[in-house]
Amino acid sequence: MANVQDFNGKWALVTGASAGIGVALARELARNGAKLILTARRQERLEALGAELRAQGTEVRIVLADLTQPDAPQAIFDATAGLDVEILVNNAGLGQYGYVHSADVGQEMGQIRVNCDAVVHLSRLFVPAMVERRRGWVLVLASTASFQPVPFLSTYAATKAFDRFFALGLAEEVAPFGVKVTALCPGPTESEFFDVAGAAKFPGAKKMTNRKIQSAEEVARLGLEALARGKRTLVPYFAGRFTAVLVRFLPVGLITYFVAKSVRPAR
Repeated sequence: MANVQDFNGKWALVTGASAGIGVALARELARNGAKLILTARRQERLEALGAELRAQGTEVRIVLADLTQPDAPQAIFDATAGLDVEILVNNAGLGQYGYVHSADVGQEMGQIRVNCDAVVHLSRLFVPAMVERRRGWVLVLASTASFQPVPFLSTYAATKAFDRFFALGLAEEVAPFGVKVTALCPGPTESEFFDVAGAAKFPGAKKMTNRKIQSAEEVARLGLEALARGKRTLVPYFAGRFTAVLVRFLPVGLITYFVAKSVRPAR
């Protein structure tokens, strides 16, 4: 039966590996015997994680890349020439709380480049070899935000809906070739997401940071177990699974209204 031991000895590329879920995914893959290519923008953090994993006996390569730049996926692919990358973890992501009409336009467009463009581009570059060898795994980080519109997080939620549907479509395409694709849809998780996304002015978001949230380690473990089994969508906590089912039966306008009411920025 397929399980995480299948990752043993395989090269895994993890994007956004300098913080949060990306770090946890890298550690979990290493724990299961994978060899790692870690990529992100922050060199010091990557080097520190690389040193930690090498000390435990894991073979690690570091590739600095900024996925807000359109040429970054090709640069990552070129840097892995000669390696059989059998596990692609599209983890890197950006978010931004705020009114779209007044939000930082660079961060808004950056979300689309990192959360959508880079996911498709990297998949297009690495999946063909998986199809050819009739084996491979692709993990796409979506979100529970992908199941409904999220006002004041509008662009982020839309990009995560894109990620989830892209992963589901890709999974069906490549299944006959022995390639597994999973959309991992976490909710509030221990990470820097809320700080980077500018959640401080949003009461609903701030409440999420103050209550018990899921650990990145648990999300990573459950996500990789689902990937190994070939499960196409995973919401790794009960409340998220319940919400994902509930929103199918409620009018989208009603859902959007109440989500907006809960996260509307303080004035």
